[in-house]
Amino acid sequence: MTDKIEKRLAEMGVTIPAAAAPAANYVPFMQSGNLLLTAGQLPLKDGKLAVSGLLGRDVDVAAGKEAAKYCAINILAQVKAALGSLDRIGKLVKITVFVASDASFNEQHLVANGASDFLAEALGDKGKHARSAVGVASLPLNASVEIEAIVEVA
Repeated sequence: MTDKIEKRLAEMGVTIPAAAAPAANYVPFMQSGNLLLTAGQLPLKDGKLAVSGLLGRDVDVAAGKEAAKYCAINILAQVKAALGSLDRIGKLVKITVFVASDASFNEQHLVANGASDFLAEALGDKGKHARSAVGVASLPLNASVEIEAIVEVA
């Protein structure tokens, strides 16, 4: 394993899975110039949805943060599929975190920390990013969280 980022991930106990295939008529990533944009990634673990339901009703913040981490891992899987190596990441520019939320839930930012904290640890300074955390009524397949990313390619 020669990739520095994958070595760091292994030390964190994380293995990057194969990138998930699109579930509809879209591509999982698109590069334009030196920017790579990912399609929204769900909290899949071992090919199955790991966390489902609404935050504030069915899911607590801790489980939501774990879902966000799984989304971030799947973002890295798409980046690796696109670039061949995670070491080609120049920096993570921005993530947008969609949190399926009960109408009274207002801690989307805490859920998003599950992804932000993981990405900062995994990528170091390259992983510091701008972010939006948005509450939504529902997500595909009843997922609790979906995240998309913009990555600068080195």
